[in-house]
Amino acid sequence: MKLFIKYMVSARCKMVVKEELKKMGLHFIVVELGEVDVMETLSMEQRDELKKGLLFSGLELMDDKRAVLIEKIKNVIIEMVHYSDELPKVNYSDYISEKLHHDYTYLSNVFSEVKGITIQQFIIIHKIERAKELLLYDELNLTEISYKLNYSSVAHLSNQFKKVTGLSPSHFKQLKDKHRSPIEEIGN
Repeated sequence: MKLFIKYMVSARCKMVVKEELKKMGLHFIVVELGEVDVMETLSMEQRDELKKGLLFSGLELMDDKRAVLIEKIKNVIIEMVHYSDELPKVNYSDYISEKLHHDYTYLSNVFSEVKGITIQQFIIIHKIERAKELLLYDELNLTEISYKLNYSSVAHLSNQFKKVTGLSPSHFKQLKDKHRSPIEEIGN
């Protein structure tokens, strides 16, 4: 049985979910970002118990089909931007469509309708958050960061960075209090 979990965006979240399932004596096959494959069929009581346990950790068991699809889109983007060594060289629309086995126009319309922003805007927000993270690590220069995040140029990255944050990347780097957002709060 497949379960879909909202805000499950990191390895730590996956550990929390595994622990919750073990506590309940449930056996899982796969635990991925946003979804879990459980061997058993859950009763309503088990579902409620799991829901409560997950909520305690800031996670949410989802039932609504549209909400599940939105979370899948968000998780593909989060995985692509934050956890891949290199962003795909194909169009993001093709990549997302292929990963989720849906027409991109459909995905885009549902996402925009529910979230109030486009998938493209959501990707940009995450790429800028990733750029902030890479700037803080201070291991790559701006040219290397723009290449890693698949920007056509440093100027393009700098322009988007300024549009999203109000600061240039170099000004951001000089700040004493460098504000970053938790992944699960970006674009919400």
